[in-house]
Amino acid sequence: MESAADLQDTASLTLKFEFNPKLGIDNPVLSLAEDHDPSDLRSLERPRFCLLSKEEGRSFGFHLQQELGRARHVVCRVEPGTSAQRQGLREGDRILGVNNHVVEHEDSEVVIRRIQASGPRVLLTVWAQRVLDVARALQGNDALLCPILGPEVRPRLCHIVKDEGGFGFTVTHEHRGSFWLVLSTGGAAERAGVPPGARLLEVNGVSVEKFTHNQLSRKLWQSGEQVTLLVAGPEVEEKCRQLGMPLAAPLAEGWALPSKPRCLHLEKGPQGFGFVLREEKGLDGRLGQFLWEVDPGLPAERAGMQAGDRLLAVAGDSVEGLSHEEIVSRIRAQGSCVSLTVVDPEADRFFSMVRLSPLLFLESTEVRGSPQDTCSASLAEIKNPPVEDTAMPPVPVGSRQCFLYPGPGGGYGFRLSCVACGPCLFISQVTQGGSAAQAGLQRGDMILEVNGYPVGGETDLERLKQLAEAEPPLCLKLATRSPQGLEAWIPPGSGKRFR
Repeated sequence: MESAADLQDTASLTLKFEFNPKLGIDNPVLSLAEDHDPSDLRSLERPRFCLLSKEEGRSFGFHLQQELGRARHVVCRVEPGTSAQRQGLREGDRILGVNNHVVEHEDSEVVIRRIQASGPRVLLTVWAQRVLDVARALQGNDALLCPILGPEVRPRLCHIVKDEGGFGFTVTHEHRGSFWLVLSTGGAAERAGVPPGARLLEVNGVSVEKFTHNQLSRKLWQSGEQVTLLVAGPEVEEKCRQLGMPLAAPLAEGWALPSKPRCLHLEKGPQGFGFVLREEKGLDGRLGQFLWEVDPGLPAERAGMQAGDRLLAVAGDSVEGLSHEEIVSRIRAQGSCVSLTVVDPEADRFFSMVRLSPLLFLESTEVRGSPQDTCSASLAEIKNPPVEDTAMPPVPVGSRQCFLYPGPGGGYGFRLSCVACGPCLFISQVTQGGSAAQAGLQRGDMILEVNGYPVGGETDLERLKQLAEAEPPLCLKLATRSPQGLEAWIPPGSGKRFR
């Protein structure tokens, strides 16, 4: 994938190659681009998944065209010797998915941005056109044509900090490249979100597929006091096996990551925004857009900008591949209110090491809302919403315990509210795909205990603010409520995110 300029309409001619009997097929793309036989039922069961990677300054090696008047994203050219060609992407392939997103009906510009925002690795879900037409007629269910993984069944990128018990896992293996982790109860790995029985896929961004046990041991030892693992639990392995989907890093959720992207919302003041954007090489030698001369007291500093931040996106759109002038134009086009996504040097180094774009972890880091929500510096902000109906909430229908670990952005992914008529704290919103959702929290759950402390007194709010800063996991004892009267009990927009 190179740029928006690679898009062509169907009036453009796809490159053709001639076969010379004396020389043979002189282009490797042509030899890979043979159509599937639509009569082969095995090819109609599932799509193909192409996991592409690129080196710094290189492209994935393919071009897209969009048919005029139709949301069809067709590969019109595959460059020889590139990742796209090696992974079997073919001219004429239809792209239905990018990482864990269905893009078949999205605008071409959106698809390009998704691919660019994926960084050095991207997973494409593709079908050959003729095969897709037959498969769609036979299956009758578009969801089967481009399967995606739910939040509870995705690989995990877990950052583990060694404690007195080490990393908190041992490794078992069957043969080269096949490793599973045995966790120590309450150990560092378990606290970092590594699931029981997890298969090890990568160490610090390096695949272990061809490692021997000795090579893996050496790699872990070289990691020092902290290590970042890409792992997949047994249920994730099984689901991906059924779908024929690779256990790919771009599909991963972040768990207890040491660094994260930040969303900054700036409102222009009388003296401007208060920062300077420069194009220069970073600490790793990569050319990028960096923010400097952050003026004290002006909007940029108040929004949390730090000198040396690298700019990733403007208004949610990746700036990858754009020139400095194009980026400046995009910022100016936002007018007096600008939304920027940035990483500090530490986060930049971390995501460069694991070879993933920080933007892949932005959605689960923060739910886009008002600037006040996104830029709030407090870890826990809880308000008593005005409740007109002072009737007691519905009666609990049983209780359960949930253990929560911080998500990629350090938050737990739920909003907390309380009823003014009595000591009742409840969950008013659960972020889809967040830590709370994965632990089974549901809208309307009433909190009975937090980390073993009963909830139900006048000091509840202060205690919860303190517990929000405690070491994970966060242990909640919850009472499930019947749905009757739930809408009246939870006023629209009540509560603030629990960070």
